[in-house]
Amino acid sequence: MNHAIRRLLRNVLVTLSLAMTLSAMPTLAHADDWGCQVLLCLANPGGPEQYSACVPPIEKLWTALRHGDPFPTCDFSAGLVSLSPDVRNAIPAAWLANLGAGTGASNTWAGSGYCREDLLYWGGLEESMPLCRAAGAINVMIDGTLYTRVWWGTGGIEGSSTITEYYGPPDLPGVPDQVAYDPTEAFARWMQAQDDASSRN
Repeated sequence: MNHAIRRLLRNVLVTLSLAMTLSAMPTLAHADDWGCQVLLCLANPGGPEQYSACVPPIEKLWTALRHGDPFPTCDFSAGLVSLSPDVRNAIPAAWLANLGAGTGASNTWAGSGYCREDLLYWGGLEESMPLCRAAGAINVMIDGTLYTRVWWGTGGIEGSSTITEYYGPPDLPGVPDQVAYDPTEAFARWMQAQDDASSRN
């Protein structure tokens, strides 16, 4: 089978698996698996609130983070046991096998030292401080590899405006491929771009 067709088939299966898992969330709605719901929603290449089932757990996450609560955790093996056999069987075995290993998410508070280049701006007194237009970034790891990074609070401290960067398998239909970068280096690149622009003037 052609490599491009196999890659497309794999991407479609991952997307369908994620959609099916997200659609099964009402089945998973137990008090102890909020962290798993959050992780699945944050891993969605289309954004954490693309599906209506994700809105309540993600809005709860934004509230928790704004109040300084710890990031929720997920024990996938416990959450998947509660899925119906039909749903479990529809998810590719290879995907299920890798869920627990190197899979999780964590929040990093944003600032000039950890930001996207396009979210940096001058603010504070007399616009003399470099600031970031995001409250934080949540890095979602699957099988030990960065899968998505969700910048939250990009519309202000309320947290519901997000930017999702997708780093999973390339060529996922409808999702732009993202080139990996280090958010700790964004400020230096931003300052260099400003210096370059001012030297041209």
